[in-house]
Amino acid sequence: MQSALYVGISAQVALQDRVDVIAQNVANGDTAGYRGTEAKFDTVLSNLSADPVSFATSNGQIVSQMPGALSKTGNPLDVAVKGSGWLSVVTAQGPIYTRDGRMKINQGGTLVTLNGAPLLDAGGAQIQLDVSGGAPDIGADGGVKQGGKLIGALGLYSLPPDAKLSRVEGGVASSVPGTPVADYSKNGVVQGFVEQSNVNPIMEITHLVYAQRAFEGVSAAIQSVETSFKNAIQTIGSST
Repeated sequence: MQSALYVGISAQVALQDRVDVIAQNVANGDTAGYRGTEAKFDTVLSNLSADPVSFATSNGQIVSQMPGALSKTGNPLDVAVKGSGWLSVVTAQGPIYTRDGRMKINQGGTLVTLNGAPLLDAGGAQIQLDVSGGAPDIGADGGVKQGGKLIGALGLYSLPPDAKLSRVEGGVASSVPGTPVADYSKNGVVQGFVEQSNVNPIMEITHLVYAQRAFEGVSAAIQSVETSFKNAIQTIGSST
């Protein structure tokens, strides 16, 4: 009976993590290039008692790999990534990866994100433009031309399926460094477009309702266990 109480509490903690993930997704429903997060859960088996007891536990988060819809902006400094590749930018914490292709040219002529982080080419170098050279032309392979002259190329990076991705400001950090994309038949960029968030608000609300009902069900089960404890104590007390 006591194990049932602990199992219920572990389920509530896991469900709270699920609600936090849903809230994060809903809050980023309009964030360009945002990939939704899914909560990962595991079962922990306890052998402390004669009968094995399984507990629910949250085991981190998984970044969804589903692409978002493309939205036309007409801005030459906007690009949407097609395929499974990622743009790479350099930050104070090292390189991170993003699907948000909204860019600008800073005062020094470096191509940067809206947050000011320099974008990298396939070799890991920053891309330098002429501030007075006008808007660049960006090809499907990421090639950046200004005044008809090729001056660099946006790097597209592939992240392995087993890479652990963690949320950071402006994108995701990977436990495994990305490798430059070589096959542009299925990967590339589209100038004048941005990728929308892949979060489906309707589905997230549905998940929230499900999590709330599950939480209420676990709460009812815990209350039932507590009532059984109380009745047992009263019965034993009255018999003595």
